[in-house]
Amino acid sequence: MAGVMTGFGNFTHAVVRAIPSSLAKEALGMNVLDVDLVKAQREHEVYVGVLKHKLGLQVIELPADESLPDCVFVEDAAVVCGDTALITRPGAESRRKETEAMRRALKELDLNIVEMSDENATLDGGDVLFTGREFFVGLSKRTNQKGAEILADVFKCFCSVGGPGLIVIGSSEPAQKALKDYAVSTVPVTDGLHLKSFCSMGGPGLIVIGSSEPAQKALKIMQQMSDHRYNKLTVPDDIAANTIYMNLPSKGHVLLHCTPEEFPESAKVFEKLKDHMLIPVSNMEKVKVDGALTCCSVLINKKAKV
Repeated sequence: MAGVMTGFGNFTHAVVRAIPSSLAKEALGMNVLDVDLVKAQREHEVYVGVLKHKLGLQVIELPADESLPDCVFVEDAAVVCGDTALITRPGAESRRKETEAMRRALKELDLNIVEMSDENATLDGGDVLFTGREFFVGLSKRTNQKGAEILADVFKCFCSVGGPGLIVIGSSEPAQKALKDYAVSTVPVTDGLHLKSFCSMGGPGLIVIGSSEPAQKALKIMQQMSDHRYNKLTVPDDIAANTIYMNLPSKGHVLLHCTPEEFPESAKVFEKLKDHMLIPVSNMEKVKVDGALTCCSVLINKKAKV
């Protein structure tokens, strides 16, 4: 298992997508707030600039599509682990065509593409938390049990459903071998859009979690489901718990997180991470339509061909 964690957070590429003008008026969202389109686009340019110039990732920038107002939130269209990419089936029907551009981009990166074609399944990438040891999948307004089962199958977890919140691994030799890689547990999301609306990974074995009752309840379920002990970093604001962790050869531990202007008390908590390069990134406008930092990129570790 140590080997699994060694490469956790290593990324070479990122797929992002430009913001369409339609985001401001037509994007789906649980909150009804006016989006300043110019400010949102400026924030997104800074975000992409950090990935590309500050962190040195190879960034694939997909064009905006005005018919897909939520298309900037690329995380929901694919789940990538290793050299396999699962093209999802987003829970909102209006978003399903977003996967087409993502599929093409990931195919050009020579990833193994797996389609989620079952019409009974829904899965948003924002509900998938990969810890480096296992997957937690939020069962939310956008993701259902069938979607979680397909993800488990794709990433080689030989499993069956074992009741609420649990996917049971079989006892066969290949199943147990898979267990040593990635188990999958489901977590009810009773508040917020996605599982990662209130949590993310802040480093190897470190879960960043919001302080609300639903967030803490979800964390308790994750801890009960897992064979591993995770450290936790609790922040006052749930949305501030959505961070992007990377471990890059030339930078070490890196964490993109909320700015002090957005969430001053939460920003102070991140200062405890003395071993991390801390990069505050503003995301205020996209938060108005339930966007978070992880939503706006799909991160990939592409091994160089020898």
